[in-house]
Amino acid sequence: THRNMVANLEQVSGILETVIEEGKDFVVTALPLYHIFALLANCLMFVKYGCKNLLITNPRDMPAFVSELGKYPFTILPGVNTLFNGLLNTPGFNELDFSNFKFGLGGGMAVQRPVAEKWEKITGTVLLEGYGLTECSPVVAVNPPQIEAYKGAIGMPVPSTDIKLLDDDGNEVAKGEAGELWVKGPQVMKGYLNRPEATEEILKDGWLATGDIATVDDEGYFYIVDRKKDMILVSGFNVFPNEIEEVAAMHDNVVEAAAVGVPHEVSGEVVKLFVVRNDDSLTPEAVIAHCRSHLTGYKVPKQVVFKEDLPKTNVGKILRRELRD
Repeated sequence: THRNMVANLEQVSGILETVIEEGKDFVVTALPLYHIFALLANCLMFVKYGCKNLLITNPRDMPAFVSELGKYPFTILPGVNTLFNGLLNTPGFNELDFSNFKFGLGGGMAVQRPVAEKWEKITGTVLLEGYGLTECSPVVAVNPPQIEAYKGAIGMPVPSTDIKLLDDDGNEVAKGEAGELWVKGPQVMKGYLNRPEATEEILKDGWLATGDIATVDDEGYFYIVDRKKDMILVSGFNVFPNEIEEVAAMHDNVVEAAAVGVPHEVSGEVVKLFVVRNDDSLTPEAVIAHCRSHLTGYKVPKQVVFKEDLPKTNVGKILRRELRD
């Protein structure tokens, strides 16, 4: 509802207002404005503060994107991991003037550590990761802009937001243990239009089941493990694609990767990894050996397939379901 959107705008403002300068900031919009993330983080937020907005109409043309960035004193760039990774791998990006730049704001999908660390090295700023979903208008949690380095967390709940982590039996898990993330707050939707059964399935007493598995540390920072439906079950062990993909991305010749589960007659499922490489000499065996040096045995991909690119949404989120199909 409009009330949900206004509430979320105020919630996020409460976190970022210490670093946003009214009428002075220059935000880059490379995400489609019909997507809830861009609608709030790019449009509504910076209209509220009277800031300039640079609309990148074709962010897939990375050389042109970088060329446009070179023309303006941009200060804030909301995006997704694939967008940041694409910029980092585009010639000329590391030569841009980042003297006015304050931060990149990551959402829509998990920000991978290798991307965040390279971003910090090149831009001199921290890549702030947040978390949200359309049903929450969309922001649920975000890292405070004062953090000194990327820590892999989605941050803390925005004001007036409650989060709990539940096991499969509906019991709250102990601190440090993984559970499904449930949200309650003024940004939570009223329901799906003309879909009462779907609404009843996801909303319970004002709490919304996100379908995401998360943990929380002693400081109150939350960490997304992965989507519940994307979990791979190998010989009874839970394997989460995000972990596999982040390890694969650590390899110098891997541009991006996506992990899915495929049927196996002995273990139930095994990990299959799709990789976009920047060097044709990279072999499946080399990727598997790299993963084996960083992962427990049952998490190591058994199959590696190279692709020119990975299927993505219009926002740039990798579509694992298309790879599974």
